[in-house]
Amino acid sequence: MNMQQAAARADNILDNLLKDVEPQVKWTHGPTTTGSCDVTRRRAVMTIVSAERRGNFLGLVDRSWRKSGYRMKSVNNDPEVPAMFAQTKDGFGVSLIVGGEGQVFFEVDTPCVEESEVAESTTRATAPTYEGQEHIPRPNIRSPFWSVGAP
Repeated sequence: MNMQQAAARADNILDNLLKDVEPQVKWTHGPTTTGSCDVTRRRAVMTIVSAERRGNFLGLVDRSWRKSGYRMKSVNNDPEVPAMFAQTKDGFGVSLIVGGEGQVFFEVDTPCVEESEVAESTTRATAPTYEGQEHIPRPNIRSPFWSVGAP
């Protein structure tokens, strides 16, 4: 497997995870980074996930990962900035981190593979892409379910 193939596998992992989230959330691509033999793909959830719904969201992701056969590596139960880390059977690291203002970030790190060029993801984001901006803004899309109780 080369870095492009590993990046495509990481996209597939993220695509499948986000399909499991019901009701659907809107997301955008985060930066893709490459090392000497690995790739990291990122997605940022732009739907506001309120503190009241955060537990539901984390539980849904946990069940999705376990259903997919991922091995849970660690869980940070901090009420403000929880995080979950897992690994696929083929060695891809999968993480969910809740950042500032409750924004959810997903990341997939590939194992070390054969060096190659890596193209941007071909998966179409469901929220604006914020191209040309230095940073992805905080979540700004309301959901009748996920945003309940949020200001």
